[in-house]
Amino acid sequence: MSSRSSNSGSCSTRSRNNNSRVTSQVLADAKLHGNFEQSSSDPRLFDYSASINANNPHPTSSSFSHDDIPSSSDVSTYLQKIQRGSLIQPFGCLIAVDDKTLKVIAFSENAQEMLGLTPHTVPSLEHQREALSIGTDVRSLFQSSSALQKAADFGEISILNPITLHCRASGKPFYAILHRIEHGLVIDLEPVSPDEVPVTAAGALKSYKLAAKSISRLQGLPPSGGDVSLLCDALVKEVSELTGYDRVMVYKFHEDGHGEVVAELCNKVEGLEPYLGLHYSATDIPQASRFLFMRNKVRMICDCSAVPVRVVQDKSLSQPISLAGSTLRAPHGCHAQYMSNMGSAASLVMAVTINGSDGGEVNRDLQTGRTLWGLVVCHHASPRVVPFPLRYACEFLTQVFGVQINKEAERALLLKEKRILQTQSVLCDMLFRNAPMGIVTQSPNIMDLVKCDGAALYCRDKLWSLGVTPTETQVRDIIDWVLKSQAGGNSGFTTESLMEAGYPDASVLGESICGMAAVHITQKVFLFWFRSGTAKQIKWGGARHDPDDRDGKRMHPRSSFKAFMEIVRWRSMPWDDMEMDAINSLQLIMKGSLQEEEHPETAVNVPFVDNRVQKVDEMCVIVNEMVRLIDTAAVPIFAVDASGVINGWNSKAAEVTGLAVEQAIGKPVSDIVEDDSAITVKNMLALALQGSEERGAEIRIRAFGPKRKSSPVELVVNTCCSRDTANNVLGVCFIGQDVTGQKTLIEKYSRVQGDYARIMWSPSTLIPPIFMTTENGLCSEWNDAMQKLSGIKREEAVNKMLLGEVFTSNDSCCRLQDHDTLTKLRIALNAVSSGQDNVEKLSFGFYHRDGTFIEALLSANKRTDIEGKVTGVLCFLQVPSPELQYALQVQRISEQAVACAVNKMAYLRQQVENPEKAISLLQDFLHSSGLNEEQKQLLSTTVSCREQLAKVISDSDIEGIEDGYVQLGCSEFSLEETLEAVVKQVMELSIERKVQIICDYPHGISLMKLYGDSLRLQQILAETLSSSIRFTPALKGLCVSFKVLSRVEAIGKRMKRVELEFRIIHPAPGLPDDLVREMFQSLRKDTSREGLGLHITQKLVKLMEGGTLRYLRESEMSAFVILAEFPLI
Repeated sequence: MSSRSSNSGSCSTRSRNNNSRVTSQVLADAKLHGNFEQSSSDPRLFDYSASINANNPHPTSSSFSHDDIPSSSDVSTYLQKIQRGSLIQPFGCLIAVDDKTLKVIAFSENAQEMLGLTPHTVPSLEHQREALSIGTDVRSLFQSSSALQKAADFGEISILNPITLHCRASGKPFYAILHRIEHGLVIDLEPVSPDEVPVTAAGALKSYKLAAKSISRLQGLPPSGGDVSLLCDALVKEVSELTGYDRVMVYKFHEDGHGEVVAELCNKVEGLEPYLGLHYSATDIPQASRFLFMRNKVRMICDCSAVPVRVVQDKSLSQPISLAGSTLRAPHGCHAQYMSNMGSAASLVMAVTINGSDGGEVNRDLQTGRTLWGLVVCHHASPRVVPFPLRYACEFLTQVFGVQINKEAERALLLKEKRILQTQSVLCDMLFRNAPMGIVTQSPNIMDLVKCDGAALYCRDKLWSLGVTPTETQVRDIIDWVLKSQAGGNSGFTTESLMEAGYPDASVLGESICGMAAVHITQKVFLFWFRSGTAKQIKWGGARHDPDDRDGKRMHPRSSFKAFMEIVRWRSMPWDDMEMDAINSLQLIMKGSLQEEEHPETAVNVPFVDNRVQKVDEMCVIVNEMVRLIDTAAVPIFAVDASGVINGWNSKAAEVTGLAVEQAIGKPVSDIVEDDSAITVKNMLALALQGSEERGAEIRIRAFGPKRKSSPVELVVNTCCSRDTANNVLGVCFIGQDVTGQKTLIEKYSRVQGDYARIMWSPSTLIPPIFMTTENGLCSEWNDAMQKLSGIKREEAVNKMLLGEVFTSNDSCCRLQDHDTLTKLRIALNAVSSGQDNVEKLSFGFYHRDGTFIEALLSANKRTDIEGKVTGVLCFLQVPSPELQYALQVQRISEQAVACAVNKMAYLRQQVENPEKAISLLQDFLHSSGLNEEQKQLLSTTVSCREQLAKVISDSDIEGIEDGYVQLGCSEFSLEETLEAVVKQVMELSIERKVQIICDYPHGISLMKLYGDSLRLQQILAETLSSSIRFTPALKGLCVSFKVLSRVEAIGKRMKRVELEFRIIHPAPGLPDDLVREMFQSLRKDTSREGLGLHITQKLVKLMEGGTLRYLRESEMSAFVILAEFPLI
């Protein structure tokens, strides 16, 4: 029965009901999915409305027949298919690895082709599919894969997303989005669009900039008194501008799990029917999907009609890997068909989560305490892919929207609570003025207490009604039914559906009266509130667009709306907890004011007996009970006779003082109190002996025994006179309350407050500028240092909005550097307010009131109460000292000089570019002029040298080389031709220095074709060989040996790679020690030109697969040893 007792709706009862609701919802989802799977071969013929109505779950009564309840295996299969379906969307590929070894444990079938590992990627390379298989080291698939290793060792891996990786075979860039599963790491790889500049691992922060202006506009909206429609309309506009989808909507989930479209924006596309106002049943978004949205808050489907790709995994795994956190997880068939019927090919969905329970326990995550308030849903008529950084920006925008929604919800709750309290106050006044009928005949009345369509008071067989109510006869029938239903004695009853609750005549009342709240005041007084059916309050424009109801059976929003209207046909909106509390409070107040005697006293004849002995016995029992109560009381109690000697001492007094009962009895009271309380106790005793009792006096009692070293016990006491039968005062009883802990806490708090005030208002230069905000954004503190730094007085800043009134973009108060600074400050404060830790320091610039520009670093930290709830933000500024400001000025001058040097370098590159193009043209001309083989070889060497020159000239990002971010090229090349080009480059220097070059190459080098960056290899070998010649003494007979060693290794069955070792041996003493240090140490301002060249060479070697460079020094010779690996074609 869909009902509950209004005076016993405990948390446990609500929790059981909500657990039942969630369980029923999962069963309905599983049954619906099973019906779809078992439908005919054409899923378009699936009768969606009938399935929803057949599987409609209700929270307190099972709507499934015994035969219709899905088995546990069916439910398990359904949930596994949602989370572990082993299918992904084809716009990306997936690789799962062991997080310790980084060996592949699963991969999607399209991974090899997408990563360029298929044979057609590299000419004459056959059977390369074995390069990706179970057990492959994933690092071998990508260039500079150190980022993957760092990610695997990182705790909160989502912070690093996305990581940009370049495929080793094809060089194509991918966004790698990583998340952990029970078996290891899942790597979702999404290709970077050719017209998009890929971000680095740290570049994910750039996503915030994409949404910064949207966030600023969203946060700039005025408070709306709890109405979220303005916020929702603004959000759909911002998301539409960011993403470009045809339709953007905001769904809001209600307490029973069903959804409503509360905002919508459609771009100018023909044929789009409006969905604003649409309500749809809870099964449209299954409970399993809601759970996934709480874990992975953004879900993109780029093409619902695309054939999903299977995931192949290690057979030793006990179950399919979880794809719950994957950005590529394929939609299940039911959802894909629903999208297709809507005419939507692509979608982007973002979860809106808030704190608290607004939206119902059905949508709440018990682990995090957050609630799924709703969804932001984007639809597009054609396939559409939104890159991850933009999706990340939309997620951040949605998080900010959630914070704003939370504030509006709290504001609405406060307004509702205030209205209810005001109405309660007026109704109470009516009742206490002996006008009980005024609560229905005057204004405000009981209809104003809670939202309803009608209310009634049934008092002494007469009915007073307001709004839509049953007739008097029907009300009497309802009272009889409620009293029978609540035979256990409960004095209240609520239901959302009288029909589901089992009221026999519910159909007679119709849809005008579906929900009811009733309270029983006395045997003759009842209060009622009535609500009409939900269907009467819902209006959707789209419902009128299909008079023939062509979509009555298909999975379509219109079918969902029809099914939902059928579900709620006999149901009202639910009664929330605040409304029930208001009803219960009014019930208690009326019971106190309308209590009447309904059972007259009955006279009983008792025979006369001499009851003196009985009275004595009764007095003994009473005395013993009083002594027991005093001794076991939870507060210290002691008694003192007329002479000031203790004659009573209870267990609590012994506990707090450490003085046992037998030790206390007989002691003068002056021996147990502190000296500063002796006069107070003496006066209280004297007044009590005169019959005057004191209340709320503070005394201090000494500590004894084990507590002797403790501080005195602080008591707040009342005195009570002990009298004899003649009413003479015999002594005094002290009844105390131990406030030692509170006193200690107050003293500590006072000391902390004093320290806080001294720190905040100290004129010391060691105290930084500090300001604070409340949780609502009001400035609550503006210390002395901040006053001096800004020129703004404390009274001008406190109790004003920090952003907009204190910090502004105009001259009205403290003007910020520019509007971007205001936006960044908003984002930082919002991040801290939402509970984030370790928010990055913000570069903060503003103007003093006299016009002086101030540069500082802003640090923001959250302020929390004792329960950990965020109550505001504490901010302090780090202002550079004069010395630091001078250093910054020098730095700026240096940066200007560097910029000037960069411009000169750009000019030189531009001047070299034209001759280089001319050389290229001449080389092309010579190549087509019929040269013999020797001439062609020389021309090929010339081309290699010219391409190397162009490559070196284009190297403007020295820092990128230093940090290992430079992308190496990939192409087929001849090792023999590369080595020939290297030797030709140093030949002139060799002749000038009279140093002979002896080349020692492996056998078969002319047939060795490799795959990699030949120009970088030329650059490395030419630099090291020329350095060796340059530092060889110019003596006759000396030579430099250029030796190449190779070792071929098989990878899989058909693929091979070659490990090359280049040894450049030259006579002692070799390179100077300073030059060797410059080669391996970090760059410095005084690094020589030769050192810079060798340093960059060493960094380029590290970028190559297996690349290492060493410099060996012996007594008679020195040598460069360079190792590198290349695929062998």
